[in-house]
Amino acid sequence: MAEVHHFTYGAFNPIGAYLVAFLGSFLGLLSTGRARNARTRSRRTRWLIIAAFSIGGAAIWLMHFTAMLGFDVPASPVRYNPLLTMLSLGLAVVAVGFGLIVVGHGRPSMLRVGVAGVLTGAGVLAMHYTGMAAMHVSGTINYKPMLVIASGIIAVVAATTALWFTVAMRGGMLRMLGAAAIMAIAVCGMHYTGMAAMSVKLSGTISHHVSGIRPLLMIVPITLISAATIIGVALSALQAMTEEEFTDGTSIPKRGSHAEHHNQPWSLRQTTLSTMRRPSPVRPRPAMDERPTGDRDDLTGDDLRNEEPVAS
Repeated sequence: MAEVHHFTYGAFNPIGAYLVAFLGSFLGLLSTGRARNARTRSRRTRWLIIAAFSIGGAAIWLMHFTAMLGFDVPASPVRYNPLLTMLSLGLAVVAVGFGLIVVGHGRPSMLRVGVAGVLTGAGVLAMHYTGMAAMHVSGTINYKPMLVIASGIIAVVAATTALWFTVAMRGGMLRMLGAAAIMAIAVCGMHYTGMAAMSVKLSGTISHHVSGIRPLLMIVPITLISAATIIGVALSALQAMTEEEFTDGTSIPKRGSHAEHHNQPWSLRQTTLSTMRRPSPVRPRPAMDERPTGDRDDLTGDDLRNEEPVAS
């Protein structure tokens, strides 16, 4: 068996992977909290989809490849198949999204959470080993069955825990941070258990021309995909929050100061013109007998012109 390194860059990979899993879990919990408060099915589904990208795309898939950057086989090149890598991303998002849809609609129950946790855990496990199938070395990769089963159990427990938190999580920011920390530990535990199950058997003639792209080059597509996903999720979340701010939860505009001119476009030019066209208030002119007495030099030009002629 070939020598295998899981922490090529020291503590950077496990710490970075945990922080990514923690951040994705935290954003997912925030989104599911919004989903619970949504008053329509369409808005609840939108927030659950955002949570699926946060948990499945960041907390699971991005964590997986952040940790995989530390994997190395010194005696053989390590390359990745980009198509299988993207397929693993789709599996993670779809699996988590399916579980969130199951527990997010209808009356929440432990049976729903348990069934969705098993299905989601199976999807997460498929994501992990699809990502491992995308890795090519000059030899074959073998797995220890008992550790594979252990990683599957951890995946189901992690998925069920995550779904239970999304349904039952209530309280302030500290509780949500604690739940995200527990979810990140479970996700990272599943990954490194699966990595401990693998071993590499080199071929008789080691080839340095292994198909695929280099691990460090994976940073470029992963960064682009992550940036696009984060921007898309952020814009979708902002749009959802804006609609919830200006409507009463049933797509009907609110009646109030916030939504009084919601359907009317506003512009500085329009406001300025409307102000300029507004007639100035006309003050009534005082009667002749009410005018102050005094010298005619105190009267203004308008007063002299409007003064009635005195009959001679």
